[in-house]
Amino acid sequence: MKKTAGAVVGLATAGPLLLAIPLLGITAGSAAASCSTSGTQAVDTAAVAAEVKTILDGGGTGTITVAGLENPADQVPNAKTIQATGLAMGVPARGQIVALATALQESGLRNLTYGDRDSLGLFQQRPSQGWGTATEILDPVHASTKFYEALQQVSGWQSLSVAQAAQAVQKSGFPDAYAKWEPLATALQKALEPLLAPTGGATPTPTPSGATTSTVRGGIGGGCAPGEDGTDFGVIPPGSVPAGYTIPADAPAAVQTAIRWALGQLGTDYQWGGSCTDAHGPDPMGRCDCSSLMQQSYEAAGVTLSRTTYTQVKEGKPVSVDALQPGDLVFTEGTAAAPEHVGMYIGSGLIVNAPHTGAVVDINTLADWKPQILAARRVA
Repeated sequence: MKKTAGAVVGLATAGPLLLAIPLLGITAGSAAASCSTSGTQAVDTAAVAAEVKTILDGGGTGTITVAGLENPADQVPNAKTIQATGLAMGVPARGQIVALATALQESGLRNLTYGDRDSLGLFQQRPSQGWGTATEILDPVHASTKFYEALQQVSGWQSLSVAQAAQAVQKSGFPDAYAKWEPLATALQKALEPLLAPTGGATPTPTPSGATTSTVRGGIGGGCAPGEDGTDFGVIPPGSVPAGYTIPADAPAAVQTAIRWALGQLGTDYQWGGSCTDAHGPDPMGRCDCSSLMQQSYEAAGVTLSRTTYTQVKEGKPVSVDALQPGDLVFTEGTAAAPEHVGMYIGSGLIVNAPHTGAVVDINTLADWKPQILAARRVA
């Protein structure tokens, strides 16, 4: 859990690769920053919403002119990434607005490869000040994650103005400059919110395709042998363990514990944004989504994972899909750099995951997942 303090003193440790790094004295050094501290301007929220929808629907730029969105084809997707990262991390709407306002001031919502001194990216973060390597900072998901982690370290940030909260993270030489972006940031957040909400229109997670064979195999341990894709188990009813499966006895103890814990959540309802800390309880937010199921399964085994697919895909070490071992995390949807779904390979050609809204934690076959796998990581 993140701790709060009277000032920003470090980034929270969200996982093995996110180290606590001093932030005192950081100056974001925006290449796009202006000395102007002029007041805010009214924003046509309907025009912003229309522009956002046009861009994200792939229709190119619209005919509407919105001050601050001079290049919406670049800016809107970056805004979407910033907001989606905040949602995945459980950051409330106000925090998302702070992040959007900050990026509007620092880079104009552009992923800049230059800036004051060594500042880079959407938030003009500096490698020399511990925000990550240049390559990491130029990854919008990494940059957004680091910003939110730093924001959550600010004691009482929720009660600060947008400009005050942004300044508490950025330590800018122009602390009042963020205020003028609050209306546009708010309009963007409201326009993106319904488009990012988990709905039935989201691409569903792969589900069993209904293999024709009904052959059942005994408990097979180890990794993913040639031809071992789970189809020999036949159709697997949602929320159940197929007959004949056993947790691989030759897997590391931590992996066995993680698999056992994950299987203990089978049949519980999916909850987007749920913590997975009480999947069988009455509070929906205690139930699991895909990444919290991975996080809590490994937490039970004494292995710390970060919270989102965007960060989990950077943990541990990469492995080939053809050399999966029990406990490996397998990512689909989105892109390899920013996947949107994750499951755990549990051996015998099977994957446990929390699929999507309206479904329950269940087991799928590797055969169904394999065509869509973007990355795999070994974290234990």
